[in-house]
Amino acid sequence: MFKVRLLQVAAVVACFLAPIAASQDAFPERPVKIVVPYPPGGLTDVAVRVFADGLSKLLGQQFIVEYRAGGGTNIGASYAAHSAPDGYTLYAANFASNAVNKWLYKKLSYDPEKDFAPVALMTLSPQFLVVHPSVPVKSVRDLVLLGKKNPGKLTYGSPGIGSPNHIAGELFRTQTNIKVVHVPYKGSAMSSLALVGGETDYIFDATAMTYVHAGKLKVLAVAYTKRWPTEPDVPSMAELGYPGISVEPFFALVAPANTALAIRQKLNDAARIVGKRPDAATKLAPVGLIPQALTLKETDDFLRDQSTKWAPVVKASGAQVD
Repeated sequence: MFKVRLLQVAAVVACFLAPIAASQDAFPERPVKIVVPYPPGGLTDVAVRVFADGLSKLLGQQFIVEYRAGGGTNIGASYAAHSAPDGYTLYAANFASNAVNKWLYKKLSYDPEKDFAPVALMTLSPQFLVVHPSVPVKSVRDLVLLGKKNPGKLTYGSPGIGSPNHIAGELFRTQTNIKVVHVPYKGSAMSSLALVGGETDYIFDATAMTYVHAGKLKVLAVAYTKRWPTEPDVPSMAELGYPGISVEPFFALVAPANTALAIRQKLNDAARIVGKRPDAATKLAPVGLIPQALTLKETDDFLRDQSTKWAPVVKASGAQVD
């Protein structure tokens, strides 16, 4: 009788789980939303649209970009984190919301590690150290020496507190032990234009190479462990003797916690196909983005590492937001 009862229970459980498994196998059965925490037109937009288009073609459903900007990315992140864990709402995870804000903000309405589950790493972007032509330096070492000879006189711009550009600037400051002044602007375009206009001395930026190629700014290095593929003539900080100055701004896809593994695996498989396609690299190269193709485990490891790596840098900067 006991065995019969077990068989009956097993049959009931199987009947309950069968529709769930079938639903996961059929995923996606309707459009999927990707929440972007920035306004249209930025680097995130470029990265997400390349992958959204590729996923749409591979999985047979539209992947729609929804913009929820504001709050230093926290509005979009919180919305996505508290959405239904059914695979139909994804979030464009990034350096701010998933690596820095945990240490920058006193209170967050989401936890980047507990409230999100990894899906796929889409791209990495560079941080080029770019200076105004009037700054009398020809190398990173020159800039460091200039900073030490003139403490508190050099200024660097960024799109705002907590941005990858700001964190790169603070990492540079702490690693080289120089005293400089941070000047935050509202967006990367404004900080780049401010540098072109001579308002600041240098910036770390992914898109300022446009001005370098136009002869308006000078590039000294890329804050990375090796040369950036789209700018092979620019030396890396590591080869110049500063291996600790490496910043990896990223764009990844994550889902609300408890989203089924089968769904996330299906999305990861498709995203890796998109990331390996030559046309993805071609579309992303003009803005310096490099497509990635990491497994679920590799994506999870990368995001966890980023979530803990920047705590000492943020604390050293003294920046904090209520």
